[in-house]
Amino acid sequence: MPLLFTNDQHDEFGTWGLAYIPYGGADFGEIAAVAKQVGDGDDTAFYQAWVDLGDRLVGDASTAATAGHADSARELYLRASAYFASAYHPLYGAPTDPRLVAAFDKQTAAFDDGLAIGPHPVSSIRIPYEDTTLPAYLIPAPGHETERRPTIIFTNGYDATITDMYFASAVAALRRGYHCVLFDGPGQGELLYKQGIPMRPDWEAVVTPVVDVVAAQSIVDVDSIVLSGWSLGGFLAPRAASGERRLAAVIADPGTWSVADSVRAFAEGMGAPPDALEHPEEIGQDVIDKMTAVVESNPALHWRIVQRGFWVNGVTDMRGFVETSLQYHLPDDATITCPVLATAAENDLLGAGAASFVERVGSRATLMSFTAAEGAGEHCEMTNRTLLNRRVLDWLDDTLNARG
Repeated sequence: MPLLFTNDQHDEFGTWGLAYIPYGGADFGEIAAVAKQVGDGDDTAFYQAWVDLGDRLVGDASTAATAGHADSARELYLRASAYFASAYHPLYGAPTDPRLVAAFDKQTAAFDDGLAIGPHPVSSIRIPYEDTTLPAYLIPAPGHETERRPTIIFTNGYDATITDMYFASAVAALRRGYHCVLFDGPGQGELLYKQGIPMRPDWEAVVTPVVDVVAAQSIVDVDSIVLSGWSLGGFLAPRAASGERRLAAVIADPGTWSVADSVRAFAEGMGAPPDALEHPEEIGQDVIDKMTAVVESNPALHWRIVQRGFWVNGVTDMRGFVETSLQYHLPDDATITCPVLATAAENDLLGAGAASFVERVGSRATLMSFTAAEGAGEHCEMTNRTLLNRRVLDWLDDTLNARG
């Protein structure tokens, strides 16, 4: 049942910001006002309501800055960036909708303007990656701007961008004294929206150049670099750690050894024999057609798989999606040499394999469970992100301190 918005999908996308309220990324009244404005409207109405709100806050921020109210201006610019990010999720899909790019550009500009305000302004950096560069930010912990400190690199999954990770995780970590690094990789944010670069399963190839740049920064304790991933990042971060040995710890929210398993189960449920999935190009067209029909008949699945999954992975049909998705797993002989924290929320399907993930990683892994009774039973604990951050950062404090 929708919480604020009339449309189920609008409600899913529009209420993400509730998790950001404790960290300055939203206000309940503003989200509720957008929901009322959208009403029974379509995706265009949803998009425009969020963009209008973001534009208004940017205008208020500019006025505050001119009047010398720097703190207000910073707050307004940053919150506007989150609202612009809320606007375009229903528009996902190839070819990229120009409105999505326009809102993303406003999101990035507002985020940059907010971070540039204050005694220690932060600017974006570019990380060399193959034939292009990744957009990134190194944000020092307040009060420790020139100190060598433990540093957390945050990685997103399918849906989120730098702005989301800032409010969902980085603000809490900054308050705890951790320097934070945020970046978009292939299949995410700028690289997908503006460069058209799809995602890849071998995330170690993405994280290694990020660690190269981070480790060269004078304020980073090179022996205390941590990688944290949420949503699909709960697979990407451990996959990266299996090939990148400079990490002091890994956080996987939720812990995921193989994304391929859910795709495998879906295909088998539609009639694909298990052995055919070892050679997905041999899956019968009748099975592919059944999978397509199920997805097309369900608006939520259509968005997740066709609009998002095809686009992010750079494929055009269900067969391509299955073949690509089956590559998203850690090798059977993969090893992770640093401590690993795997979360599991009670009602999160992606978290269902977290216990198995911990077992496969071995003694270096810890399972941290979250329940609906705690208000944290949903995907990535979005309905109680403060609990998630508190417990995860406590674990990280203890883990890094235990090294002596």
